[in-house]
Amino acid sequence: MSSASPASTFANVLRPPPPRLARGDSLIRVGFPCRQNHNNNNKNKNDDERDERWEEKGAGGRVAAAASVALNAAPMGWEGVDERLARMVTEANLDQAPQRRRVRDAFKNIQLGIDHCLFKAQYSGIRMEESYEVNSRGLEIFTKSWLPENSKIKGLICFCHGYGDTSTFFFEGIAKKLASAGYGVFAMDYPGFGLSEGLHGYIPSFDFLVDDIIECFSKVKEKPEYQNLPTFLFGQSMGGAVALKVHFKQPRCWDGAILVAPMCKMADDVVPPWALQQILICLAKVLPKEKLVPQKDLAEMAFKDIKKREQCSYNVIAYKDKPRLRTAVEMLRTTQELERRLEEVSLPMIILHGEADVVTDPSVSKALYEKASSSDKKIHLYKDAYHSILEGESDETIFKVLDDIISWLEERACRRASS
Repeated sequence: MSSASPASTFANVLRPPPPRLARGDSLIRVGFPCRQNHNNNNKNKNDDERDERWEEKGAGGRVAAAASVALNAAPMGWEGVDERLARMVTEANLDQAPQRRRVRDAFKNIQLGIDHCLFKAQYSGIRMEESYEVNSRGLEIFTKSWLPENSKIKGLICFCHGYGDTSTFFFEGIAKKLASAGYGVFAMDYPGFGLSEGLHGYIPSFDFLVDDIIECFSKVKEKPEYQNLPTFLFGQSMGGAVALKVHFKQPRCWDGAILVAPMCKMADDVVPPWALQQILICLAKVLPKEKLVPQKDLAEMAFKDIKKREQCSYNVIAYKDKPRLRTAVEMLRTTQELERRLEEVSLPMIILHGEADVVTDPSVSKALYEKASSSDKKIHLYKDAYHSILEGESDETIFKVLDDIISWLEERACRRASS
């Protein structure tokens, strides 16, 4: 699946990290402008902070590790993955960004080769760029863009990813599809998620996260070449909640929002009973970073297609552990706030939700559609579809959802161009 040998990939992952970026630095380019068929051997040059390096074990340790990897990799569906690489990934401590970056760097070629429609689709004339920037809170944030290279940009799409996720896995295929339709796509990993700095899976404040998004995307929108283009928020799952909170803070700054299975309310099946909620809220005040919140298998609940569900294991830097206490409390409070403020949503929007979603409640998406004060609003409900309608359904359904999104964008971009 990859042109680079597993051994060389593994060796590159263990290189000593360079000095950490200075606080207060502006945009720091560590990625690379590239064509669709870029050289995947270009490595991320901004691994920061010292981190533990891999140490080979003695003969007995290697035998035990090999047995462990064989047991772990097989259920994950990592067929053909080099033993040492699999061991490094399964044993890595992903709490901090440097190791997450190393793991992603080692696995990204493998990810691009998996048998999923989002990765198999071929698009030409797309320029991609990855970079890191230290934001106003002193956090090093990973950003990525996908731009059409041979056509005029019709508008900007700013993506807000879901809980535990990153903008560097399934969204790669979604972004390329949107860029091929003529849109500039921009994404960032939230602090503590994906390749951005911060304790993995930790949200100390949802409002801080929203402010980070606003800061990042405002810099994009302020660039002279983009100032006259329509701009759209794209929020998926928890990212839908982020997008709505951005809208509340910037009610007149966006031309529309794409909300895919938005987290306006978590489904009852994934929320602890009320009494347990109160206990967890109290514990979060003294043990905010602890992983004590019970959680069901979200991949099983979110992905209808079994093969695509198994491919989630290739998203090696996703946060898959129990939610941290403060994170769970912040998400719960955010959904409660959104439920109270549905009438305040005033921007043009399209809501897309699977009717069989048991992660985020589709009935609240219906309520959002009915109660929002927007004069321009549309909702698509997909019969029998689960939560991950852009990743975990049949190929036909996935591309139907993408076509619905692009059709909605085209109508509004044309309207803006003619005004």
